[in-house]
Amino acid sequence: VVIATKFGFHIENAKQSGLDSRPEHIKQVAEASLKRLKTDVIDLFYQHRVDDSAPIEDVAGAVKDLIQEGKVKHFGLSEAGAQTIRRAHKVQPVTALQSEYSVWWREPEREIIPIVEELGIGFVPYSPLGRGFLTGAINKDTQFDKGDFRNIVPRFSPENRDANQAVVDLIGEFAKEKKATPAQIALAWLLAKKPWIVPIPGTTKLHRLEENIGAVSAHLSADDLREFEMTAGKIPVQGARYPEELQKLVGR
Repeated sequence: VVIATKFGFHIENAKQSGLDSRPEHIKQVAEASLKRLKTDVIDLFYQHRVDDSAPIEDVAGAVKDLIQEGKVKHFGLSEAGAQTIRRAHKVQPVTALQSEYSVWWREPEREIIPIVEELGIGFVPYSPLGRGFLTGAINKDTQFDKGDFRNIVPRFSPENRDANQAVVDLIGEFAKEKKATPAQIALAWLLAKKPWIVPIPGTTKLHRLEENIGAVSAHLSADDLREFEMTAGKIPVQGARYPEELQKLVGR
């Protein structure tokens, strides 16, 4: 079992209220996490979001201290920009970067994937199934529960879901050809990109976990990958992945 957890949010009365990556807060969070997790060491300690008020060199230095104390093994970043990654890596080698990456969000291919490859950093895509959309289980008529985060995501407006159905249809075609599920093809695409890309699809159901694990058997050849990406590249994805306020917290 590898234990990964994060720091970087200010939590007050059990609610998030801004960012806090001050070195003293990072160390407080580490101690609290060790206690809650009932463990002696955190395998991978991520900064949840880059905090502009805390220089990344200080953040990396604080995690370096925790590593030297034996409380943390590895340092990770999440949704950090290319130059932030480089600056942090100079102080304490970054082991992993966790950022959104999927068939319908390929922005990391421009700057992020090249820099993590250059520096030898693993890439951990979250939302590899597009928050469920790429599985084919969601369409323009789907109604989300009142508290569902997707209600405030522009990409999940009914009109954008309708426009983006072409991406799901493409995945579905490949799934039929490979005798796999759409979710397995969406994950297999990521697994075929680079050996150091490890997607983390979230689920609360055992049968979905088993389905996701099955993606390792849904092999996509170089020709498959080329054909898939050539077609996918012609489909313009509609809608922002975050509402404006949350978008400000990524890529910094």
